[in-house]
Amino acid sequence: MALFKKILIANRGEIACRIIKTARRMGIKTVAVYSDADARALHVEMADEAVNIGPPPAAQSYLDIDRIVDACRRTGAEAVHPGYGFLSERSAFPRALAAAGITFIGPNPEAIDAMGDKIESKRAAAAAGVSTVPGHMGIIADEAEAIAISRKIGYPVMIKASAGGGGKGMRIAYSDGEVSDGFARARSEALSSFGDDRIFIEKFIVDPRHIEIQLLGDKHGNIIYLGERECSIQRRNQKVIEEAPSPLLDAATRKAMGEEAVALARAVGYDSAGTVEFVAGQDRSYFFLEMNTRLQVEHPVTELVTGIDLVEQMIRVAAGEKLSIGQSDVKLKGWAVESRIYAEDPYRNFMPSTGRLVRYRPPAEGAENGATVRNDTGVYEGGEISLYYDPMIAKLCTHAADRSHAIDAMGRALDGFYIEGIRHNVPFLAAIMENPRWRSGELSTGFIAEEFPHGFSGRALDSELVQLLAGVAAALDHTENLRKRHIDGQLRGRPVKFSPRRVVKLADQWISLEVTGDTATQITIHQEGAKPQELRSKWHPGQPVWSGDVNGRPVKLQVQRILNGYRLSHRGASVEAHVYSEREAALARLMPETSRAGSSNRLLCPMPGLVVSIAVKEGQEVKAGEALAVVEAMKMENILRAERDGIVKTVQAKVGDSLAVDAVIMEFA
Repeated sequence: MALFKKILIANRGEIACRIIKTARRMGIKTVAVYSDADARALHVEMADEAVNIGPPPAAQSYLDIDRIVDACRRTGAEAVHPGYGFLSERSAFPRALAAAGITFIGPNPEAIDAMGDKIESKRAAAAAGVSTVPGHMGIIADEAEAIAISRKIGYPVMIKASAGGGGKGMRIAYSDGEVSDGFARARSEALSSFGDDRIFIEKFIVDPRHIEIQLLGDKHGNIIYLGERECSIQRRNQKVIEEAPSPLLDAATRKAMGEEAVALARAVGYDSAGTVEFVAGQDRSYFFLEMNTRLQVEHPVTELVTGIDLVEQMIRVAAGEKLSIGQSDVKLKGWAVESRIYAEDPYRNFMPSTGRLVRYRPPAEGAENGATVRNDTGVYEGGEISLYYDPMIAKLCTHAADRSHAIDAMGRALDGFYIEGIRHNVPFLAAIMENPRWRSGELSTGFIAEEFPHGFSGRALDSELVQLLAGVAAALDHTENLRKRHIDGQLRGRPVKFSPRRVVKLADQWISLEVTGDTATQITIHQEGAKPQELRSKWHPGQPVWSGDVNGRPVKLQVQRILNGYRLSHRGASVEAHVYSEREAALARLMPETSRAGSSNRLLCPMPGLVVSIAVKEGQEVKAGEALAVVEAMKMENILRAERDGIVKTVQAKVGDSLAVDAVIMEFA
């Protein structure tokens, strides 16, 4: 059958760019749609054509079916790929396209209705004999009913938006009070994000793992599974790191889960790419959670371990082709890891960060040190991160022969991912790559909360890391000194000699060492009581990333010049390293150190956002932990709570205000 000549991508950001790449390789022209906020977006530049579909709010642009259908008519697009999110799981969209004679690159609307709605999908799964998590599948009217249902199921419970996705409209509750608060917040988020405020409740499995099976079907009744993905590393129910395959499953469990997922998909006539999600116990028991009737965010790890382009397969089956792959053709090769890079500040409880990408330098894609690096992104240097949409910057993936090598490759790739202008979670992701529990594969959806109970403040420095950072700092200084010797126009006379003895101040440690080497590319660092470090690198001053070998091991660090030294970032640790001569160090030790003033008596807005509600009044007494205000940013509602007991002196913000980061919301007496 003939493939499409032109398709429209009803999405934005990295997934739109990713779809365009495959379509281009297949010789298919592409049409991008964009809101006013995305007029200069990367997906607009990459596509063959682009159509403006409205103002920045998604409800007036990316969620407007009529505008997208009109864009298809205007451009002659024969088919539409929805990506993920937005309209990808709304059955009204493929029906509207069909009425206009346009093909939907995704499942049939009946399958979406059966499996896209979380409540209906659980009923369908139960009818098909699939094991499901205990819960209440009916629509819940109010908080009182939610509390009664939760007591009957037994705490803890998961409150979920029926039409939800991406972690929005989801809360875990351990008590009546948390159900009351979580039900209201989940309902509000669900309505603003999906236009559907229906909520259901199910039992929350303690110490669970999140494992999903990738499916692929065609219009001729063929359905196969492409292995699993482990998505247990989550924060606020939002996936952060994914991998394929899962370190938990054995071959027998993988086969059983895959066949069960296929049977469920076959029961509803599924005919495209889709994912069946399971909650799994540490004993490899598993229960059906939901089915996502679309392409998943984390699909690249499956593509890397199977060699199958899922977007290409979706296009081909939508055009009526039979799957050219049988179940016996699916082979899992190696291991793949994906890190979601978000515009958020991990040092401030992951608050969203918006603004311009002053510098955006991802690691080079392709093969390096026995691994493959892939970076799916929808941004560029000089572009902006908008407050209207999801804060994802990129999906960084690595693929290697086994899990440990894929993790090591991810650590290096993150160390080489340089972003300036906004806050981002790269240091946090890099720190996880060094976490012993992560590396051992002992995972659960509570991993981040358990490993970082007090938030993220950077990776602690151990002796090995201190030696590495001190050595690289000295090598950087030595390279700059060698370069200074060749500056033109210097006064004649005795040539300047730099002492090989150096002292590096790293945090509160003073490290004496000796630097030798006549070239900038090969330097030896001698530290007392430690093995010499042989450093090889082509780094030159001004480069933001130092890339080289340390004793034959590939290493990358981020470098920022500061007075008398460098700020170095590596595997989640960020530290200032001051490099002195021995005489300079002796004087520097005598310099007094100043400390910043103590805590403030003001509640500041932690991110650019919209004030949804103010929970207190002037003169009111508040207790530590009490909710003070709710601020919405990037479709997520964030509850701001009192850090200590006090009295509200003034309230300076009101509902509906758009606040900048660190804007004063209220002051305390």
